[in-house]
Amino acid sequence: MEFALSEDQRLLQDSVNGFLKDAAPLDVIRKIADGDAAAADGLAGGIAEMGLAGLHVPEATGGSGLGLLEACLVQEALGYAVAPSGFMAATVASHVLAQAGSEYAGGIASGDVVFGLALTELASRRDGAGVTAAGGKLTGKSLLADVPAGATHLLVADTSGALHVVDDWAAAPMRTIDRTRIFYEVTFAGQKDLAKSDDKDNALAVARLLVAADTLGAAQAMLDKAVEYAKERKQFGRVIGSFQAVKHLCAEMAAKIEPARALVWHAAYSMDTGDPEALVMANLAKAHLAEVGTFVAKISTEVHGGMGFTDLVGLHYWFKRIGVNRQLFGSPEQVRQTAAELQGFVAA
Repeated sequence: MEFALSEDQRLLQDSVNGFLKDAAPLDVIRKIADGDAAAADGLAGGIAEMGLAGLHVPEATGGSGLGLLEACLVQEALGYAVAPSGFMAATVASHVLAQAGSEYAGGIASGDVVFGLALTELASRRDGAGVTAAGGKLTGKSLLADVPAGATHLLVADTSGALHVVDDWAAAPMRTIDRTRIFYEVTFAGQKDLAKSDDKDNALAVARLLVAADTLGAAQAMLDKAVEYAKERKQFGRVIGSFQAVKHLCAEMAAKIEPARALVWHAAYSMDTGDPEALVMANLAKAHLAEVGTFVAKISTEVHGGMGFTDLVGLHYWFKRIGVNRQLFGSPEQVRQTAAELQGFVAA
């Protein structure tokens, strides 16, 4: 048995990586982080032309019919480039709604339907926030919603854990330390519920798994940048990469990332094959990658020395992306709590 990616999977990731290398260099990411709408729209248009939104949509409804493992490979590439996109929202919506027999999957594949995610209620809730459903209508607000540009629908979780589809909402931007992405506070005042699903465990597991893949990509980028810098920066007449202490730091980052990559792939494969432990593995992947990502972000910055804190290198975009991912859809402690509950390790 070969525990590796297939040729098609490698070609998929290489294709996305190649596109992002040309379409999302650091200069473009800087423009997006500074609020340049034209730069953001240009990147979003290129991603849309690749047909990535329909990657996880079944072939019978016009999509590519690929699994979550392929979706994780794409999300890892997006994390490596710290590129904003609506891919995560499209994939989560495709997974949940296709399983519910919804008619929205075909629209996602064609690009006529663009989904956002408002799933904060599944992980945590702040005072003054919370979405309630009654009489087929939603009221309240959800924070840190992922609403891509041009979104036509939202997949929303209410306080009971039920999922709803709406096509109308009010949104206000929420600023986080991660300027590569914009999150929103979305408000509902009696908007009609167009569809409903009770598959909250799957929705949250897929969202967390994709966040783990995104963190994996960002962490790999920070390691690569640290190694590249260590080969160029000189002190005492030698490149710092020749110093044993710096070698150890880079080796330790690599030693953390490689098994983490295997964990993400295994969790995605488990979800695709219906393994009984799939939901547990997806949650554990998110929790573990949050901590691995934090470690790599810290060590990579240390390898860069003072340059690691400057905008010239741009390392902070990856650092902050990893930091927001750590909390997105639940902190490591919350996610491990979910995994424990799924395994029956928590007393009633």
